[in-house]
Amino acid sequence: MNIEIKKSNKLIPYKFAIKILEKRVNDIKRGKKNELLWILEHPLTYTAGVRYKNNEILDKKIRLIKTKRGGKITLHNPGQKIIYFAIDLSKRKRDVRRFVKIVEKSIIEFLNMYGVKSKSDRKNVGIWVRNKKIAAIGIRISRWVAYHGCSINISNDLDAYKKIIPCGLSNKDVTSLKLENKRIYNINKNLQKVFSKNFNEI
Repeated sequence: MNIEIKKSNKLIPYKFAIKILEKRVNDIKRGKKNELLWILEHPLTYTAGVRYKNNEILDKKIRLIKTKRGGKITLHNPGQKIIYFAIDLSKRKRDVRRFVKIVEKSIIEFLNMYGVKSKSDRKNVGIWVRNKKIAAIGIRISRWVAYHGCSINISNDLDAYKKIIPCGLSNKDVTSLKLENKRIYNINKNLQKVFSKNFNEI
């Protein structure tokens, strides 16, 4: 499959990125554009998926952006890598659960490159290092195009999570690659490598 790769070095505002992503999804449905894998970072942003609850906002002063993705409330901020994608499952196996597992596998393989062992959890969506969450996943399907994506904490300020109950899990902590392994290098290159490989093998 021909997947376009985009890597942004500057911070991309959340709403601007989603506008581009949703346009790409519509273009893929019409056969106008190739699939997309986009690696970027957002400025400080709190987003809410379709299943969030008001009591998960601990600081009522934060500005919350409601989205169409699955999941609950999460944080994006500098130092956290966002991997957005628009993948046409109608050209592959129409198996959403299998696709989620491939996203999970990609994150786990990426972290393993840095000597960080992680795992998925059937009950709690995302990727975990011990009992601490290091990556969140939120996916939406529209006419078999899978889009939105995942976020991985690399070197971001984790204190910003204290203003929410991330992903609705009040009894879980968060961590980052920097906390688990201070040797951070070739992040975008390695993200592109694992996600491209696994998406092309679907």
